[in-house]
Amino acid sequence: MKHKSISNKDRLIFAMDVADCDRARSLTDELGDSVTFYKIGLELMMSGEYFELLDWMLARDKKVFCDLKFFDIPATVGSAVRQLKDRGASFVTVHGNHSMMEAAAENKGDTLKVLGVTTLTSLDRGDLDNLGFDCDLEALVLSRARQALDAGCDGVISSGLEVPKLREHLDNKLLVISPGIRPVDNKPMSDQKRVVTVETAFSNGADYIVVGRPIRDAESPRAVAEAMQASIESQMNP
Repeated sequence: MKHKSISNKDRLIFAMDVADCDRARSLTDELGDSVTFYKIGLELMMSGEYFELLDWMLARDKKVFCDLKFFDIPATVGSAVRQLKDRGASFVTVHGNHSMMEAAAENKGDTLKVLGVTTLTSLDRGDLDNLGFDCDLEALVLSRARQALDAGCDGVISSGLEVPKLREHLDNKLLVISPGIRPVDNKPMSDQKRVVTVETAFSNGADYIVVGRPIRDAESPRAVAEAMQASIESQMNP
């Protein structure tokens, strides 16, 4: 698998899933140079200081992934992305159909990259049945990724389990970001059903991984992040 030219340290994205921005700043300081890329999502958006935190991280030379999963009528999605495009974020997510993703792509500007969500890693076959999706999970991910590519998105969010199929059938230029990552010895997470290890994600062809609780809840978050960075380095430079 030929990987894209991305700084190896940037390939680890830490999911900053905490309740307030003071905790986020403290954890960022604790992680130091072991993490260069952060994902901030809906929980922090509701804290009321989302953009202050975004600016604070950018001032410290961190990259930021705004995981807001926009889902609304295309005009509203396009307007939301247009409002975000000059704020300095690297990625934003859209969790909608072709027209929503197309509207996002048309308004992203030159630096913000739009990522289409394929299927959440918290969903399994039973959940898809419950939602009314009468198709194979892998086929659904591939279909959603094709739509994202056709709509002009820069990449997709996909479990590491489905990445080989994406690499087999889609343009390798498409970025693939894989959440649901955990160390081999980490206990299963009840709301993350389709998980893989760091090594499997990259050997399957992921460009980035998103890791949250295995780092956040560790006795030494920095030590876990550094171990993951070492694993990534060995994967990229065997």
